Order: sequence, then structure tokens, then C-alpha cells
Amino acid sequence: MILVADSGSSKTDWRGYYKGEIFEFNTPGINPYFLNANDIAKVIAKDKNLLSIANKVREIYFFGAGSSSPDKHEIISNGLSSVFTKSFISVDNDLIGSAYATCGEQPGFTCILGTGSNVSFYDGKELYHGTHGLGYILGDEGSGTWFGKKLLVSWLYDLMPDELAKDFAETYEVDKNTIITNVYMKPFPNIYLASFTRFMSKHKDHPFIQNILCVGFQEFVDTNLKDQKNPDNLPFNFVGSIAYHFQDKLKQICNKNGINVGNIIQKPIDSLFKFVLNREGLLQPEISA
Repeated sequence: MILVADSGSSKTDWRGYYKGEIFEFNTPGINPYFLNANDIAKVIAKDKNLLSIANKVREIYFFGAGSSSPDKHEIISNGLSSVFTKSFISVDNDLIGSAYATCGEQPGFTCILGTGSNVSFYDGKELYHGTHGLGYILGDEGSGTWFGKKLLVSWLYDLMPDELAKDFAETYEVDKNTIITNVYMKPFPNIYLASFTRFMSKHKDHPFIQNILCVGFQEFVDTNLKDQKNPDNLPFNFVGSIAYHFQDKLKQICNKNGINVGNIIQKPIDSLFKFVLNREGLLQPEISA
């Protein structure tokens, strides 16, 4: 069996292929900046379906957030190998997975707008990292974490319009102490902050939310896209829930700034899965459509 995984900080999507059959699994996010090898093994072990096929797995291709250096690769590889003891394990970062999913073998830029944000250039074979991807404290412009923080700050400072503030309070039943505890004292503050973007989706046509979206996407463009050298006007492709659910506003801001928008997909896993199987010579007609 071969497994392909695409992991953000919030969620990991898995696809498996064995004797012509496809299997789907989902686990919490696996990010080596927040989890050690033992933590990762525990995440996998909690999924009974994954655990039940562990002995059949011979190859794992893992693409994840935070997996951009050899030491982080090792953390993930060690965590996975303790469960999948008979597997060859390949670990790479989520940007190269997104490039495979959106560009295939064609050159272009790949952008992530999910819990976090990032951008890199892909020449059709290799990915070239820039100076971006600084994480939720120093960067992540236009991400779920960025928008969640803006929502919480506007509510805490009483800057949110009354009708939105009332619904926000009724929806989440939070107060200042609860928010401070979750952001500064509990694990995964980025996931906590990004969880509030569901409120944005609910009220995405409200002028207040529209303005936040404009500011966030403009900051992402200013910080991450405008400095990219692109003489051939190659497309900027996007993956992630923020890009997907708010793509109308994202396209509007990109068009305003002369950014050529390519594919926008919510989850790269299906296209990534097919790309890996094709590369390994395993792609079958029934999964090529």
C-alpha cells in the first residue's frame, strides 16, 4: 500500500492506494513545530483505520506545514516510522505538495492561504523558497490565523458593529480571559485563532467583513506577491480554505494589483495523490479522471 498525506496545522488529509482501491483518512494536523515524534505517533495511533493498515503500508509520501528543514523532516519521519514500521517514508513541505497539485509539471507560483500563508516559485521541477512563510507571530498575512486575530481584536476593543458583535458573543460565548488563555497559555494558538474564520464565512457579505478581507488579502499581496519576479506573467495558484471560501474577494484584490490568478483549490490532496501515483507509475484508469 502507498499513502500520500497533505497536512496543514489544523488537519491532515490522507489517501491510500492498494490493489486498485483508494482509501481516505483524516487526522488532526501534523506540524513538527508543535508536535514531537512521540506526539505524531499518538496522532496516528488514535485513528483506528490508519492503524489497522499500518503493516500493509510500504511507501508514505508526506507533505506538511512546517516541514521545510532536515531536522523537521526527521521529527515527522521518526513519528511515522514508529507506527508504519515497514515503510519507506518521504517527507517534504506543504508548498511543494501544493505546487504538484496546482501546477503539475508546469511553471508557476503556488500560494497557501489556510491556517497559515506562504508563497514560492515552482519551475515545473523544483520549488524555490523565498523569504516568506514566517509563521503566525511574524507573518501569515491573509491567513485564517491573521483574520481570526483581527476579528478577536475588533470584538475585544468594541470595534465590531453591534449586530455582528451580538452574534459573535452568542456564537462563541467567550470573554477576554478565555481568549487570553487560549492564545497565550494553551497549545496551538494559531488553530484557535483560525477557528473564528467560520464567523467570517457566515457574514462574508457584511461590509465590515468585506473590509477585513480586503485589508488582509492586500497585505498578503503587498508582503508576499509584489516582490516576486515574474516577467512571463505566470499564474499564482492558491490552495487552502481561506483562498477557496473567499476567492471572489481574493480575485478582486489580485486583479486590482495585476496578479494573474491561476487555480484555486480548497484541498490539494486529490490532485497531489494522482500526481504522486503517476510519478511512481501506479496511476490506474479508474483514478485518472
